[in-house]
Amino acid sequence: MANTNNASNGGYHPDMDEAAHEATYHGFVRFAEIGTVVVLCWVLALAVGGVRHAWLTAILGVLLSGVAGAVGAMSASIGVRAPAVVAILLLIALAFY
Repeated sequence: MANTNNASNGGYHPDMDEAAHEATYHGFVRFAEIGTVVVLCWVLALAVGGVRHAWLTAILGVLLSGVAGAVGAMSASIGVRAPAVVAILLLIALAFY
């Protein structure tokens, strides 16, 4: 985001809704973080399926990452940690399967 430390009114025009802008920005960043980890889970699931030939585990990983991403998006306290757990489980499956 732009540096607004030296701007008058915090960088916002008086007609603009500063709280709504900030909430939208933080929501977008949160969505991008969760989406990035979910896509990482998909890549790890493809690696588990392709390298270890464990396609059922890969399919389960994709499904779990989708559910975990939805749970993380709905709960502000959980956030990116839910799909990160699935990514760790897929890394373990890739290493030890």
